Amino acid sequence: MRGLQEKVVIVTGAGQGIGKATAQSFSDEGARVVVAEFNEKTGKSVVAELESNGAEALFVQTNVANRDSVRNLISVVLEKFGCIDVLVNNAGVLRDNTLKKMTDDEFDQVMDVNLRGTFICGQEVAAVMREQSSGVILNASSVVALYGNFGQTNYVASKAGVIGMTKVWARELGKDGIRVNAVTPGFIETAMTEGIPDKVLEMMMTRVPLRRMGSPEDVAAAYCFLASDDAAYITGQVLGVDGGSVT
Repeated sequence: MRGLQEKVVIVTGAGQGIGKATAQSFSDEGARVVVAEFNEKTGKSVVAELESNGAEALFVQTNVANRDSVRNLISVVLEKFGCIDVLVNNAGVLRDNTLKKMTDDEFDQVMDVNLRGTFICGQEVAAVMREQSSGVILNASSVVALYGNFGQTNYVASKAGVIGMTKVWARELGKDGIRVNAVTPGFIETAMTEGIPDKVLEMMMTRVPLRRMGSPEDVAAAYCFLASDDAAYITGQVLGVDGGSVT
């Protein structure tokens, strides 16, 4: 245990993949977990799993790109638990295409969820944390934000923007006792990577010194560390969980 017992933790996009693993990891640490997920079926399923293990969990259907939806999330959480200790801005989408073929809708959809959604959730939760004079905000970026990736103009731009916002928020919110950090996952085994051809995966692994893909639990462990008392003097940082990936 690392000081996370009874902490109220919101994880957006917690219905599957890294978000689900993150919800489970915080729950294992004794936290009270809020699954803020757009997909009602998967969100409720995760909460049911957590509760079956004796954990305290709450599902709130949430569209992170809609401010009214996020305000409803916060209202429900405060009514239930009375505070918000940690926000993990994990929700994200992909709409890959080359620059030549990418449509306005593909660009806008990714920016709305990945960047605007992170901004809205961060802004609204920060207002609560200021009143508490404490809190931790953790933002999901990506290793591709650091070196780019073919066919991902929208995704890379959104994740690079998340890093920029993280550093600004750390400077602005530090005086209020709020820490803000980002995590940049590398090649992680999730639904997003299931469709990648084996030959492409083999090529990608040549860029990873550890020569394997990461697991959602690897990323979840980083979030738990950054939210814990062990990271009490860490803010404005970008932690790579990427097996040592290089450009």
